[in-house]
Amino acid sequence: MTLRQAQGEPTPHIPVLLGEVIAALDPQPGDVVVDATFGAGGYARAILDAGATVHAFDRDPDAIAAGSAWPEAGEDPARLVLHHRRFSEMVAALAAAGIARVDGVTMDIGVSSMQLDQAGRGFAFSAEGPLDMRMSQAGESAADFLNGAREEEIADVLYRFGEERQSRRVARAIVAARPLATTGDLARVVRKALGYRAGAPKDPATRTFQAVRIHVNAELDELEAGLAAAEALLREGGRLAVVSFHSLEDRIVKRFLREAAGAHGGPSRHLPEAKGGPPPTFARVSRAIRPSDAEIGRNPRARSATLRAAVRTAAPARKRQEQAA
Repeated sequence: MTLRQAQGEPTPHIPVLLGEVIAALDPQPGDVVVDATFGAGGYARAILDAGATVHAFDRDPDAIAAGSAWPEAGEDPARLVLHHRRFSEMVAALAAAGIARVDGVTMDIGVSSMQLDQAGRGFAFSAEGPLDMRMSQAGESAADFLNGAREEEIADVLYRFGEERQSRRVARAIVAARPLATTGDLARVVRKALGYRAGAPKDPATRTFQAVRIHVNAELDELEAGLAAAEALLREGGRLAVVSFHSLEDRIVKRFLREAAGAHGGPSRHLPEAKGGPPPTFARVSRAIRPSDAEIGRNPRARSATLRAAVRTAAPARKRQEQAA
């Protein structure tokens, strides 16, 4: 922990795997690139500096408000076009702007540093704040869900999205302690239920906070829809770069790219892969790219990051293939 964190000050935004993401996207002057998760704009800044135009999406009004002050947003024509929308809506949003194809799409999945560092947003238990967790600052909050849902529903969310093995015990404790109003309320309930001891290597509340946040924001559904949207938008030779931060997200990205690349497992590893099926929509799928020790030293939040990248082929998007079939 840095002195700034200990004093409760926000840490400066450091985009994760920035060099690797930009290398995967290879933005050129005149390109149109979608930054599907604008946040504090770390990737967008580097893409703009390469001479490309960026269409940036974020459901958080604070991120959009901050981006509107960038000089590129005021150019005529604007090189930074901000969309206060979910990235799953990028096809419709770009169609409204007269754009059918783009040269690149990047996504940085999950909660942003600027959201984590604001106690009033309720994403973290490092500082007391309202039990909120809404990226859009609208709709059902974490408190609404935890104070109103059935015990079985809470346990299911904790198990599915937090991989919490003691999900039933934690859910039972949450229901018994209702109403919960703050991040501290929730953290204390989880710690007590799981017998947490100060100084343990990982706070057991981490899994519950992750699970509730994913549920409140429908993050995994949004990721799947966003990947399909990127497939529909990217031109032949266009590039996709996705950074995820935990195994649930990475499994979705890995499976999507594997299937999009036409990987069909053969009956044996000694036999060739089965033929048939729709033509691949992505090629040159990268292996998992992870941050160096040096980057983790500079930015500990990079520790769990994984980048996967691929290049779009000429094949029609698979949804259109299925409709044609």
